[in-house]
Amino acid sequence: MTTTTATALTVHLEVDDPDAARITYAAAFGVGAELSFRPAQTPTSGFRGFIISLVVSQPGTVDSLVGTALEAGFTTLKPAEKTFWGYGAVVRAPDGTIWKVTTSNKKNTGPVTRDIDQVVLLLGVDKVQASKQFYIEHGLTVAKSFGSKYVEFATPDSPVGLALYGRRAAAEDVGVAPEGSGSHRIVIGSDAGPFTDPDGFPWEPTSD
Repeated sequence: MTTTTATALTVHLEVDDPDAARITYAAAFGVGAELSFRPAQTPTSGFRGFIISLVVSQPGTVDSLVGTALEAGFTTLKPAEKTFWGYGAVVRAPDGTIWKVTTSNKKNTGPVTRDIDQVVLLLGVDKVQASKQFYIEHGLTVAKSFGSKYVEFATPDSPVGLALYGRRAAAEDVGVAPEGSGSHRIVIGSDAGPFTDPDGFPWEPTSD
């Protein structure tokens, strides 16, 4: 067991054209430091097993980010709407990555901004408890846990948070079928790596 914690989580997306993806994501969300892009054409089909969530302060910010995402070539999986938990939308990037833009607030409380409060990588896993234990054994600390449904890890010094959700529940949440095969087309960079988790998500050491 390692005692190192994941303090610098980075998401590396494998895409056909890294330069084009970089431009697309900058136009859509203004994200940069949280993401890295690598050239890859590995086969993949269906749900890739992960979602990236942008947590913001109010509905107007959701609408603004979703609007520019659609202008940048994203497609809608779930239109923006009020839910039991707040307000949010789900869109899919041209490279196939699924993004959820959400807020816990149902009403605007101030001027609309494009500020992103938190970026969270949500991994859809077959067995939440088994994956939770695997990550604990690799040095991560649990911040929140709701039985076999949801786990959130403590990443206080990271630009990206990490959570686990059941694969079927995650797919249902974003409006896609849970089936998928081939590459996840994602690599997670962290000082907790290198390893591959029980669901096939590869981790590698963070570059200095």
